[in-house]
Amino acid sequence: MIEELLIPDSFLQRVDPRVKFIGLLVFSIVVAVSYKFATLVTALFGSLIILLPAGVSLKEICKRLIPVNILIILLWLTLPFTVKGDPIFFMGPLAATKAGVLYAAQITIKSNAMMLMFIAVIASTRIFTIGHAMHKLGVPTKLVQLFFFTFRYIHVIYREYLRLVNAMKIRGFAPRTNLHTYKTFAYLVGMLLVKSSDRAKRVHNAMLCRGFNGRFYSLSTFSMTKKDLFAFLLIISFIIILGVMEWTGTIL
Repeated sequence: MIEELLIPDSFLQRVDPRVKFIGLLVFSIVVAVSYKFATLVTALFGSLIILLPAGVSLKEICKRLIPVNILIILLWLTLPFTVKGDPIFFMGPLAATKAGVLYAAQITIKSNAMMLMFIAVIASTRIFTIGHAMHKLGVPTKLVQLFFFTFRYIHVIYREYLRLVNAMKIRGFAPRTNLHTYKTFAYLVGMLLVKSSDRAKRVHNAMLCRGFNGRFYSLSTFSMTKKDLFAFLLIISFIIILGVMEWTGTIL
């Protein structure tokens, strides 16, 4: 499940969260629109270097990269055979094209580079601090509230899911490939939706009773220091280098 990955006393933890959020956003945009392998590989190694000061263990990094790469494996199974181009090998009647392989490789590098940068930010910033930083940067209030509530209640819904699954097992349910299993899981999803809706109404009413006016207040204050400015210049310089490599080709 989603959980905080906060590594205490890391260098990145002391950087203003607004700097990290802007850096992550701009880095992700530049990497997403880049296609040259030199740029993408540089972005991948750069994100690794930025991740190192966060002090995240290799086990935690792999734990978060595995789900992303499982989805990417599905792309490798389809893209080489569906993108038009010069064939490089055959699997029965299917021809894998060079363009398809290169396209899948680009997506793989892009996804891992952005995920590593995301881990660096998550490992050095509390989730709720990120929400407050988003609010300070002018992100719409409703999006910030959605961010807060998603992180807060996804754990609650997961615990409700486990409780329902345990109740099914106690009643002797064993999943199989048959209509009964499909109907049971459909009922499970339906019950989760009903219980989530009920809880949302109760939480909303409780917040209104406590005077909620649509705003979240924070005791934390953000202030830019020379150290934050230095970190911001480093990140932006790295992103500019990626842009120069991609669109002018004057580096490498």
